[in-house]
Amino acid sequence: MESSRSGTLFAFSAFFLWAITPIYFKEMSFVPATEVLSHRVIWSCILAFILIIGLGYGARLKAVITSPKILLAMLTSTVLIAVNWGTFIWAIQSNQMLSASLGYYINPLISILLGMIFFKEKLDRVRKIAVTLCFLAVSFEIIQFGSLPWIALSLALSFGFYSLVRKKIAVDSFTGMAMETAILVPIALSYLMLTDSPTSNILDNSAHVNWLLFASGPITMVPLMCFAAAANRVSMTTLGFFQYIGPTGMFLLAVFVYDEPLSTEKLTTFVLIWSALAMLIFDSIRKMKKRPSPQVVKNETSK
Repeated sequence: MESSRSGTLFAFSAFFLWAITPIYFKEMSFVPATEVLSHRVIWSCILAFILIIGLGYGARLKAVITSPKILLAMLTSTVLIAVNWGTFIWAIQSNQMLSASLGYYINPLISILLGMIFFKEKLDRVRKIAVTLCFLAVSFEIIQFGSLPWIALSLALSFGFYSLVRKKIAVDSFTGMAMETAILVPIALSYLMLTDSPTSNILDNSAHVNWLLFASGPITMVPLMCFAAAANRVSMTTLGFFQYIGPTGMFLLAVFVYDEPLSTEKLTTFVLIWSALAMLIFDSIRKMKKRPSPQVVKNETSK
C-alpha cells in the first residue's frame, strides 16, 4: 500500500512538472530555440551520467555500448527525441503552446495505431471510434486552416515512434537518456561554438543567464526520475491516466496565462480529441472494474 501511495505521488509529480515545463521555455524566449536545445542536451547528458554512476548502472551502460543492434536503435531514438525536443521548444517560444498541447493529447491515439501496426494489437470497437475521431480532428484542422497541424503531428509522431523504439530495445530511462544525449553532445557543442548569438558563449553571459541555461538539465531529468520511480511502483494503466496532466496543464497555461487565441475552430479540434480520450479512459476504468482482484485470483487458485 505504501509503495502504491508513493508511486502515485511520484507519477503526479512527474506529469505535473512536465505540465509546467513550458513556463521555463517561455521565460527562455530571449535565447534561440536551437541554443536552448543544445544546452538541454549537454546538461541533461552530464546529469544522466552522474545518475548512472550514483545508481550503479555502469553494467547497463556497457551492455548498450557493446551491442551494435541496440546502438543502431539508439541512433534512431536519438533523432526522434531531438526532433521532439526541438519542435516543443520552438512551439512554446513561438506562442504555439495550444498546438503543443494538442500534440500530446493526440500521442496516446498514435500509440494505439503503432501498437496495431508493429505489435499486431487488435483494435476493439472503442479504440476504432477513438482513432476515427482523431482522424476527424486532423481532417477538420486541414479543412479549416488549409494546412496540416504540423506542430501537433510532429510532436505526437516523434514521441510515438520514440516510445516504440525504446519499447523494442527495453533500455532503462537513465541509460537511454545518457546514450541519446551523449550522441547529440558533439552536435550541440559544435552548434554553440559556431553560432553567433548574444548568449552562445557562456563566458560572456551573466551568472543569471548561465544558471537559467544550466536549469534545462534538471528540468529534463527531475520529471524523468519521478517517472522512473513511479513506473516501479504503480501499473502502466495507472500511469496512463496521469499522462493527460501534461497536455491539460499546457492547454490551461496557453489559454489563461499566455492568452493564446482559442478560436471556435481550434476548440472543435480539441473537443474531438477529448471525446476520443474520454472514451479510452472510461473503457479502461470499465475493464479495470471487471478484472478480478489479485486476492480473488489467489483464493481461486488455492482451491
